[in-house]
Amino acid sequence: MKRILYILSAILMAMSCGQEEPQKTDSVKLSVDKTTLEFAAEGGEQTFTVTASEQLYLVPGDGWVSVKKGTKSADHKTVVTVTVQKNTVAAVRETRISVVAGEEKMYVEVSQEAGDPSTGGGDSGNGDGSVVPENNGNLAWQFAERLGIGWNLGNHFDAHNNGVSGETLWGNPKATQATFNKVKAAGFTTVRIPVTWMGHIGPAPEYKIEEAWLDRVAEVVGYAENAGLIAIVNMHHDGGDSKYWLNIKGAAVNPEVHQQVLDQVTAMWGQIADKFKDKGEFLIFEAFNEIHDGGWGWGTNRNDGGKQYRCLNEWNQAFVNAVRASGGENADRILGIPAYCTNVDISLESFVMPEDSADDRLMMSVHCYDPYDFTLAAKINEWGHTADPSRKVAGDNEADLKKVFEKIYVNYISKGIPVYMGEFGCVNRATAREQAFQQYYLKYYAKLAKTYGVPAMIWDNGAKGAGEERHAFIDHGTGEYCSTEAKAAIQALVSSYTNSLTLDDVYRNAPK
Repeated sequence: MKRILYILSAILMAMSCGQEEPQKTDSVKLSVDKTTLEFAAEGGEQTFTVTASEQLYLVPGDGWVSVKKGTKSADHKTVVTVTVQKNTVAAVRETRISVVAGEEKMYVEVSQEAGDPSTGGGDSGNGDGSVVPENNGNLAWQFAERLGIGWNLGNHFDAHNNGVSGETLWGNPKATQATFNKVKAAGFTTVRIPVTWMGHIGPAPEYKIEEAWLDRVAEVVGYAENAGLIAIVNMHHDGGDSKYWLNIKGAAVNPEVHQQVLDQVTAMWGQIADKFKDKGEFLIFEAFNEIHDGGWGWGTNRNDGGKQYRCLNEWNQAFVNAVRASGGENADRILGIPAYCTNVDISLESFVMPEDSADDRLMMSVHCYDPYDFTLAAKINEWGHTADPSRKVAGDNEADLKKVFEKIYVNYISKGIPVYMGEFGCVNRATAREQAFQQYYLKYYAKLAKTYGVPAMIWDNGAKGAGEERHAFIDHGTGEYCSTEAKAAIQALVSSYTNSLTLDDVYRNAPK
């Protein structure tokens, strides 16, 4: 796949990770020459100018808006081009572009006149009549059709205590062939196998991986192969919050740390790739998991001039190089490349697809658990337009989730760039009403994934019960459903991904 840059300036790419930035000679407060942009229904382009001495970041609010930065001038001015798609909805639409420089933030409000629905087609899945994309057969759609809907063997090989990873450390039983056979029978086509490697790594410079640990991972990958599943294997908590050896926070400010990480990435992925070099295309390698500095995307990365982003981009390149160098089936194996913190919005500002000796064999990996208070923390227990307003996140829940997929589609899928949702989920609930909204969320999420061409893998950590972080759906040791309610949730998810209903159909059948 050709090298793809997204809203990342040539100046940033020319600077190597860990280098000190030139000393600033002045500091200019963030300002914009326009705070509102108004577009006709036909759409088009307009520009505004940002003045700021700090590194500039832009986040478009909705998928129908895209932004592109020009080159910063000597007087700290950057021209931003805003492109708005044609509006085929009979309603005015509005959003805002976030303009961030260092710790300062401003907004540019964008509005567009109502359109003529007769010039477009499709439905929105949230009642607004907007157009949803059609599968045009490009590379991204082909990858989406192949991966489909997936399941995570979570809190399993990625579990760790006291710096040592272990398959059963967080309460799950050992995986078996039956596990994968029944995951396949449940309707899943892909299984993601997160792996934490720390505690099984020898000293520099070889960083030799313990043979028994690698053999067990390979055995479980074999279970997936035997079951006819696509398997994704990664490096998971080795990069957790910059606490372990994949230390993005340290690497961003210390070239020696950065080089040590690059050396270890090269050595370890070289060994993993060599172990699986004879395995066919059912196996995908994913470089890393949610790499960040502990701030979950709101840490030092926001004001360090892009240093952390450059680090991850270079780590991703080292991963690709190491896998390709191992030869065999790895010469053109599909590889998953994570965005920073696997965050969709941050990817628009920071992500660089590595250069690759193989053509069209790279996918970007992102995660989305929106809204957190419903899906993970379970602070609220209803979701969507039919929910009790006092028991849901405020606003248009369906539209807000849809915006995530619109951004992925507009910026990547529509351009033939494959993206997969490596993790999403919604914890189990205690009452029948709450379970109905859990199932509705999973149905709506699955239909968005199918509609926008983004294969998605539900998180299953084996934690039984209801409430915060309780994601037990399929028993990791037997493959049986963990409960009648878990079975209903998975069946709702898989059915919604595979059936012929539309987003609007799912929307109209929300819990009453």
